[in-house]
Amino acid sequence: MPSDRSNEADYVRPVRRLVIGVLVLVLFGLFLLWRIDSPRIERFRTAVVDAVVPNMDWAMAPITGVARMIEDFRSYARIYEQNQELRRELQQMRAWREAALQLEQRNAQLLDMARVRLDPQLTHVTGVVMADAGSPYRQSVLLNVGARDGIVDGWAVMDGLGLAGRIAGVGDRSSRVILLTDSNSRVPVMVQPTGQRALLSGDNTPLPVLDFVESPEALRPGDRVISASDGGVFPPGLLVGEVVMATDGRLRVQLAADYGRLDFLRVLRSRPAERIEQSGTLLRPVAGDGTLLDPATGAPAQPPLPETVPDPAAGSVEAVPAVPLPGAGTSDGPPDE
Repeated sequence: MPSDRSNEADYVRPVRRLVIGVLVLVLFGLFLLWRIDSPRIERFRTAVVDAVVPNMDWAMAPITGVARMIEDFRSYARIYEQNQELRRELQQMRAWREAALQLEQRNAQLLDMARVRLDPQLTHVTGVVMADAGSPYRQSVLLNVGARDGIVDGWAVMDGLGLAGRIAGVGDRSSRVILLTDSNSRVPVMVQPTGQRALLSGDNTPLPVLDFVESPEALRPGDRVISASDGGVFPPGLLVGEVVMATDGRLRVQLAADYGRLDFLRVLRSRPAERIEQSGTLLRPVAGDGTLLDPATGAPAQPPLPETVPDPAAGSVEAVPAVPLPGAGTSDGPPDE
């Protein structure tokens, strides 16, 4: 038996060496074959690849499966991180929601205590931005609302948070909006908390310029900018943005409206405020017995002195009491000639 085992070992060693040698020669030949730059060899290599590679899918199946498992694991890890981030943001949004509800309730209480009457005419029409007509020389957009929707030229336009521009051209079914960044845009604004009034001028840049500021040194970056009622262009109190100091040293405004995503715009229906042309037509306070009262002190007004007119026939002067006009003062009028 020991002699048979030794004979088997003596037979296996030469065969193993022969197989290894043949395999080395084959691999060396394939290496040389793949390194030879010849059109015939290239066609041969292509034929070998076309014949062998499609039939090796079964051998590549485990490697492909492992690669897919690794990729799925990475995607699951990314999804888990995104889920955790969304959970944190949701928690923050819940906190902001509670704060917003409390502020809304507090605002309603203050309005009720102050008996504030909101303007019922300040409603809005929401339109969809159909096209962006922006260019290096003009900043404007087109809305799908027009005269049939009651749009009037000059009305203010907001994107939901801040003032975006004004209506400058109304058609039957569309209207054009000039943005605050347009070079033709001039909007009166007020800077809080200083209360200074200025003119917001567009210059085709994302940051319009604050012009005609009375005391520029009193303004600070971050001051709130709202619309003013000067000239009756816009309703007062609309959020415009905040003050920033540009690199050129000029005061500019970081707009609250997101010009990068102007999908929907709200057109504010505003009506001009009632104007009092003649103050003399106002009614003066009257006492219970019909006596006119002084608006400043509340005391009875002094009756006017009687006016005298000459009588040509009698040659005498007759006193004629003057009739007080509503809202007229108590000054003496000159006698008629």
